[in-house]
Amino acid sequence: MNPDVLLRYLPSLISGFGVTIFCWSAGGVLGMMLGFAIALARRAPFPPLQWALRVFIEVFRGTPFLMQLFLLYSGGPYIGLKLSATAAGVLGLGLYSSAYFAEIFRAGFASVPRGQIEAATSVGMAPIDTMLRVALPAALIAAVPSIVNMLIVLSKETVVLSIITVPELMYQMQTMAAETFTAFDAIFAMAVFYWLLVEVVSRIGARVEARVTAFLAAEGARA
Repeated sequence: MNPDVLLRYLPSLISGFGVTIFCWSAGGVLGMMLGFAIALARRAPFPPLQWALRVFIEVFRGTPFLMQLFLLYSGGPYIGLKLSATAAGVLGLGLYSSAYFAEIFRAGFASVPRGQIEAATSVGMAPIDTMLRVALPAALIAAVPSIVNMLIVLSKETVVLSIITVPELMYQMQTMAAETFTAFDAIFAMAVFYWLLVEVVSRIGARVEARVTAFLAAEGARA
């Protein structure tokens, strides 16, 4: 380990870490929003839509993220989609994770006991009220652990963005290793940054899960 090298490249590593956090958070939010919309749309009694969404999920879950990223960034201009490296990275993370989030939310909705839905319907609740006050809260409680786990996985997928020259942490680490021939120092620094990110996400996720569960339990007791 060479502390002088690490100190000299620390600003670049911190800058790359900031780009990593931005791409991860923006891609994660986009993925959750798309995934939730897909999960809701798949509940509609319209077979062609369900089939199309199923194909979307299978394609994005069944192909490597690197391939998807290359097609989006390098192939996009052929269909008029010209994106910067960072924009392509965020969009790529969002589309890739949306397939997984869609299945997470689908499983969450499927975990809601059928009796609760039937009870809400029997007392005259409108379908939208049944969704918002019965199905959605229970589905979120079931989905939170899987959502946190997927966000952790997605944070580590950001290393692939360096391939399309997004100046994130891996890109800065590769630059440091190439200029100083200290690959171990660069890899160690990157490992520390990612470990910190995963630890923070895990702890925040545990608190969110506990608070969501407590809040929804209190709301259920009031009801």
